[in-house]
Amino acid sequence: MMHPFSYAKVADVDDALAAGRRGGRYIAGGTTLVDLMRENVERPAELVDITALPLREVTATSGGGLRIGALVSMADAAAHPKVRATYPVVAQALELSASAQLRNMATIGGNIMQRTRCTYFRDVTAACNKRRPGSGCAALDGFNRGHAILGASDQCVATHPSDVAVAFAALEATVHLLGPDGERRVAFADFLLQPGGTPHQEQALRPGELIYAVEIPAHPRPLKSGYLKVRDRQSYEFALTSAAVALHVRGGVIRAAKVAAGGVGAVPWKLPAVERLLVGERPSEALWAEAAVRAADGARPLRHNRFKIELLKRTVERQLRIVGGMK
Repeated sequence: MMHPFSYAKVADVDDALAAGRRGGRYIAGGTTLVDLMRENVERPAELVDITALPLREVTATSGGGLRIGALVSMADAAAHPKVRATYPVVAQALELSASAQLRNMATIGGNIMQRTRCTYFRDVTAACNKRRPGSGCAALDGFNRGHAILGASDQCVATHPSDVAVAFAALEATVHLLGPDGERRVAFADFLLQPGGTPHQEQALRPGELIYAVEIPAHPRPLKSGYLKVRDRQSYEFALTSAAVALHVRGGVIRAAKVAAGGVGAVPWKLPAVERLLVGERPSEALWAEAAVRAADGARPLRHNRFKIELLKRTVERQLRIVGGMK
């Protein structure tokens, strides 16, 4: 049974920020928030419909970067010629997310804000520090096959579910915010928060702030990129592991490498150790295998997800081969 709430549709950014200041929750596609409200996981007093705001453009930035408006749908972003031509890893991550119907509704801003699919988080009878701080984490001693092996804590071991967030993490994107104090930019690596001792604090948003765009910086060209997702079934399933890879190869040498993993971390997990091993080297099967070993550095598996360590290494190695041109 859903709890009573008020609803307001805003026409401009100023009205949206005013509603945010009084505690309203922003909603666009609603593909996550409405579900959580139905399950009584979320109980906002006010919903602020922001679908009329002018945040639906994909634009090129100077030097070859891209800015994607927060209200661009996942489907439109994946199909956009600039996204497909410039950063295929983003388009592929979006196309491997959810169902076609959900991709038509869900937005880029909402996607990176979505909350974990941990079954204990969504079961209001289970202990969950993310849902009710101080109540404990049922996943620690429960069935934790799908949970995090990187970036978790003794307070929370849930994974972040977004696919495109993994691509944004690899490409070192920036989140553009508007709030009561004006405009602010936050590096994607700092936007999604690791649980630590405060797992209920999931994003670096200040009260009333609104996401208005995600910007991917310019990267050296030519740049080959792609996204690989490993899951239990091919249709509408969240990742057990995934890998977003972008490589700049010039003169037969890897000049730049951007790599991140999904399905294994409390947040999309950048892999700097893998990147460092690649830069300055010539592509080879031996190099991909050597670099992929470092993908699981620091992993802390749980009772049921130790398999993710080897699966992560193999996923990263396979995607390095695909993007690097050695399938």
